Amino acid sequence: MSQAVPPPGTPQYNDPRSGKAQAAADKAYKKASRPWFKKKRFILPLLLILLIILINLFSGGGDDSNNANTSSPATASSAEAAPTQEEAAPAETEAAPAETEAAPAETEAAEEASEGTPSQTNALRSAENYLEFQAFSRTGLINQLEFEDYSTEDATWAVDRVEVDWNEQAAKAAQNYLDTQAFSRQGLIDQLTFEGYTPEEAEYGAAQTGL
Repeated sequence: MSQAVPPPGTPQYNDPRSGKAQAAADKAYKKASRPWFKKKRFILPLLLILLIILINLFSGGGDDSNNANTSSPATASSAEAAPTQEEAAPAETEAAPAETEAAPAETEAAEEASEGTPSQTNALRSAENYLEFQAFSRTGLINQLEFEDYSTEDATWAVDRVEVDWNEQAAKAAQNYLDTQAFSRQGLIDQLTFEGYTPEEAEYGAAQTGL
């Protein structure tokens, strides 16, 4: 009967008392000879890695759904805000008639200003009456109305609205002076300027007398 030959590399013990040691050595050799993927020290880390990957996959899907749910209220808020802008348009349209109504009021105020106050219309009548009997410069007529206790504003308003040619008034005043007193040409011009006529009006008036 042939004796069993142990696998290569297996430690051999000739001592019969070391049978247990021989069996332990065989078991350790078989364990070391197993493929790496059958060993527990490799299987456990692989399982742990797979578990982490699965957790990440599920958690990532949940974040996407949460993001979708979060964005939908924002879209709804935008949709709700749109009617507010549409409601603002009629308000602007309603404001336009108010501006249109304000225009006639301004026109009426301008017309009233052009017609003048009772005091201003009286000042205008007084100015026209003075010009019927005597020649006046613009400044001289305003001073005469102020002497009659019209305000400067009312007197100026009236004189600016009388229909008069100030050059003709200067010519009449120049002739009136010459009817009562002798003047040189320059002396007459100076006298007319003193009465409030402009230099151009005074020269025109003196020239009309033949000086």
